[in-house]
Amino acid sequence: MSTPTKAREIVLNENGIPPFDSLPLREGDPKLSAWGLYGPDDELGTLNRLTDERVAAAAKSEIRTGARVSMNWPLNAQQNGSFFNRRTFDQDLFRKPPRTVNDDVWAFNSQGSSQWDGLRHFGYQKEKRFYNGITMEDIHGVDEHGRKTTVNGIQAWAEKGIVGRGVLVDYHTWRQWQAEAGSIRHQNFDAFDTTPIPLEDIQACLAAQGTEVKFGDILLIRSGWMQAHASKTPSELAALHAAFPNHRFVGLEQSEATLRWIWEHLAAVAGDQPGLECWPTQQPWSLHEVLLAGWGCPIGELFHLERLAEHCAREGRWSFFVASEPCCVDGGVASPPNILAIF
Repeated sequence: MSTPTKAREIVLNENGIPPFDSLPLREGDPKLSAWGLYGPDDELGTLNRLTDERVAAAAKSEIRTGARVSMNWPLNAQQNGSFFNRRTFDQDLFRKPPRTVNDDVWAFNSQGSSQWDGLRHFGYQKEKRFYNGITMEDIHGVDEHGRKTTVNGIQAWAEKGIVGRGVLVDYHTWRQWQAEAGSIRHQNFDAFDTTPIPLEDIQACLAAQGTEVKFGDILLIRSGWMQAHASKTPSELAALHAAFPNHRFVGLEQSEATLRWIWEHLAAVAGDQPGLECWPTQQPWSLHEVLLAGWGCPIGELFHLERLAEHCAREGRWSFFVASEPCCVDGGVASPPNILAIF
């Protein structure tokens, strides 16, 4: 592990975090990193914001009807090809005679469908460091007994889950309204191009929905990528898969304003597209670097938000309780979210 650098004197606000303008917290650490905020061995990052008190308050305010909506895309949704050249889902179903019994074996990439990116997935590219200064050698090393290390593994998130107040930003519906009202920028939209979603659009969509974002929320952004994907023919999808490594996707704009807003509000952020942020990045840095490696903030990708958007529209509210239980795999890089919205 890297040697800790000198910490600055930082005053925490009422939510227990330092101001965005104080990042990085230590001299010599990477861009906007918050290493050391929760201690040198922390593996929860912004999930530390999901305190028992906040989770209890979210359950009390958001669970009213008991209706539940899954946000999981099927594990085999990309069975005929995937983005980023990832292994597709395979199921081996077999009988176990003479008993009337079946078993099956699944093999898949943990990022081949709906997923939480964990803290082993993406590091600062220039510095080659993951959350809290962890190196590739730390992740791929073994201890004195020859056991693989588990540092920054997904098992840390599985212990208590990713649970709290969720908010849907139905950007896709809002953007269509803007396009119908004559906005040329919102008419010229392509989910399979490097189309940035600026913070001002996220905030305008939330205002139109009448949705307040609270500290510690889990934000879900419906960009329209999933609906665009469903409209593609098998041959069109095959061509898009084959374009790797030159994939292009809609997503959050890489900007300091976006990062500041996430830092000041969220515990986790997810979208319905393969990368959350517009891809490839339009800056010399990416949101993945700061969110995952800098803050330990979970990034959700390929969440299926179509049914959720329909239910929110019927209810007339876009906030709810979120219950997500990542798979408990020691040293795991990512995990299916196993996620429900509860109203």
